[in-house]
Amino acid sequence: MTATPEAPVVRRLSTLDRYLPLWIALAMVVGLSAGRWLPGIAGALDAITVGSISLPIAVGLLVMMYPVLAKVRYDELGHVARDRRTMVLSLVLNWLVGPALMFALAWIFLPDLPEYRTGLVIVGLARCIAMVIIWNDLACGDREAAAVLVAVNSVFQVVAFAGLGWFYLDALPGWLGLTTTGLDVSAWEIARSVLVFLGVPLAAGYLTRRVGEAWRGRPWYERELLPRLGPWALYGLLFTIAVLFALQGGTITSRPLDVARIAVPLIIYFAVMWAGSLVLARAAGLGHARATTVAFTAAGNNFELAIAVAIAVFGVTSGQALAGVVGPLVEVPVLVGLVYVSLWARRFFPDSREGVMS
Repeated sequence: MTATPEAPVVRRLSTLDRYLPLWIALAMVVGLSAGRWLPGIAGALDAITVGSISLPIAVGLLVMMYPVLAKVRYDELGHVARDRRTMVLSLVLNWLVGPALMFALAWIFLPDLPEYRTGLVIVGLARCIAMVIIWNDLACGDREAAAVLVAVNSVFQVVAFAGLGWFYLDALPGWLGLTTTGLDVSAWEIARSVLVFLGVPLAAGYLTRRVGEAWRGRPWYERELLPRLGPWALYGLLFTIAVLFALQGGTITSRPLDVARIAVPLIIYFAVMWAGSLVLARAAGLGHARATTVAFTAAGNNFELAIAVAIAVFGVTSGQALAGVVGPLVEVPVLVGLVYVSLWARRFFPDSREGVMS
């Protein structure tokens, strides 16, 4: 979509994108209201599972991610993978800074609430491999870089999650003379989450591009087919949010003070991680698109994995599970706001003077 460079950046968005905060707020209200006032809906939705994976949420995430991954130019991934600045910065932010920051905030704000504190640490360990795809796309980030970084995070998640859980819940608190907690989670549980929420839409997006370009060529694929697929990403996002909050609406609305206490460190975490990552990426010489991708992949978290682990280890009614549920309650509106901040911040990047937004 083309516009003059001087036009306010939000005006360059489609109507659906421009009013995204409103649609998300409505989806959250619908979900919370349904979970609170429609007896049995949460149980009915939660019963539709395979293992620990909620099928309604899985369907929503797959519908959400597929159009975005179909936009990725897979023949350009090698160039992104060779960008050492992007890769190293992302790995450091995701696997060193992010978990450490969440650990510190959890202990600072919830020293007297060990269940919620543990839940927040688990959220910090679950690096985002799903919803970050759509935040990055809405903020005009680098789609190819997002695909690479999300794939790298998925591998690290399978390999490192259990070890980091032991370190931040048992080893480090023990060294500091704090209360310790055990975390028993298998690599298979994490790998299954990665396979469902990343592997399936990634394969579908890749095959769609390969077949579409072979059949009609890249110009037709990107000018005709992708605009038809695009809106489904937001439909999937709204459906996922509504289902997620319907599942936990009763719990959230019945414990507002607990939710507020959990929300404070989460808000600080998302803001600090995103802003700090964007500044560091800019200082490292990355352009706006790639810096935006680094910022969103560093700030986002895999709420589905965090909730699944908390429920599997501590139980569905545990404080750890509630902290996992509050994660997306805070993350969704905060990162939507940061999408607009990212679009505004384009002016501070010398590579973003063009008047084209994809």
